[in-house]
Amino acid sequence: MFYFLFPLKDISMVFNLFRYITFRSAAASVTAFIICLWIGPHMIRWLRALKATTFNQREYAEKIHSFYAHKNQVPTMGGLLIVASVVISAILWGNLTNRFVWILLFILLWFGGVGFLDDWIKMKSKSSRGLTSLTKLIGQLAMGIFFGLYLYLDPSFDKWFYWPFFKNATIYLGVFFVPFVILVLVGASNALNLTDGLDGLAIGCTLFATASFGLIAYLVGRVDFSAYLNIPHVPEAGEVTVICAALVGASAGFLWYNSYPAEVMMGDTGSLSLGGILGAIAVLTKKEAVLVIVGGIFVFEAVSVILQVASFKFLRKRIFLMAPFHHHLQLKGWPESKVTIRFWIIALILAVIGLSTLKVR
Repeated sequence: MFYFLFPLKDISMVFNLFRYITFRSAAASVTAFIICLWIGPHMIRWLRALKATTFNQREYAEKIHSFYAHKNQVPTMGGLLIVASVVISAILWGNLTNRFVWILLFILLWFGGVGFLDDWIKMKSKSSRGLTSLTKLIGQLAMGIFFGLYLYLDPSFDKWFYWPFFKNATIYLGVFFVPFVILVLVGASNALNLTDGLDGLAIGCTLFATASFGLIAYLVGRVDFSAYLNIPHVPEAGEVTVICAALVGASAGFLWYNSYPAEVMMGDTGSLSLGGILGAIAVLTKKEAVLVIVGGIFVFEAVSVILQVASFKFLRKRIFLMAPFHHHLQLKGWPESKVTIRFWIIALILAVIGLSTLKVR
């Protein structure tokens, strides 16, 4: 919205700032953070009044029930706070003529809506059972198919897959582009959802991932920088930086209330929406492989579940004490805060490695 004020630069040079992505990104981040801090207490009180509390008595997870007994009164669905902060900030500071802005906000709201339905059903049933796995997957697949087809039918959008670290190592996806996009969106969404199990864990890792993708989006959107780095240039991707910045601010603001001991949980409303938009950002910036590196914590948590299930199904043996992996560490005696902070450290290192792929080729 403020972007459209830059023609008033003839009245005051201050308005000229609104044309720059760097300025609007910084403003979007601060705005999302302030919105989170401002409406956070009100939303937490509303969720408590709604009795949208966390139900932690999950089947086959009796070993960790004692770790979560004190969280039964902590409200969930806090992802509403993240989504609202990002949407408001993006509308205020984004270039609303850029289609990528609207695409990302739509994906954020769609995945957030699927997660909200899941959280709402859990709240009403007072159990850990929300939407069925099939219903949730259908909701995710629907957006993946729509997004994939939209880009596939756009002749101007790049359909190549680029390997990191290797110059000119590419694969033309062709008809496999749509399934690939579906895999990225659904995989990222579910991986982040599995990571959301400890206070501050998922949102802290998300902060590092979105910050790194904000820089990537800015470089990819600049024809001069992308040419210098020998990476694919996506003309409209520069504005994705504003969305990433809003996500960083919202993540920091939510972490204010979600850090140990958490006052609110993001629920599936937050985890599915954040994972979905991260996957979409990776697709739009042509950095899907980099997402695997930057979001390494999410990937490993998801892989730990897959390995655990496969091992028990075929070998009748468990690889970990419990999956996802953060539960394994809890059962090994690690305090919750130590697991979270050490995962944050790894997420930071992975973000740096992911950024290095832009130059190390």
